Amino acid sequence: MALPNVSDARKLSDEELSAAIVEAKQKLFNLRLQQATRRLEKTHEFKHTRRWIAQLLTVETERQRMTQASASTPVAQEEE
Repeated sequence: MALPNVSDARKLSDEELSAAIVEAKQKLFNLRLQQATRRLEKTHEFKHTRRWIAQLLTVETERQRMTQASASTPVAQEEE
């Protein structure tokens, strides 16, 4: 399995992004559970999943900042 790219995360809608974050966190939990019970065979999945979560959270933060910036710009112009 190839590592997912951040461009894949940027293609997701806001709802899909939130669902993907929850799904990836559940996968990470399951990986930890498998490791604790000594059933984990693909240890590289930890790295891939953590990286994917980081990319998803980065895209989510970027969108929130863009929304805040666009919301604050018209307000600043009206006050002048």
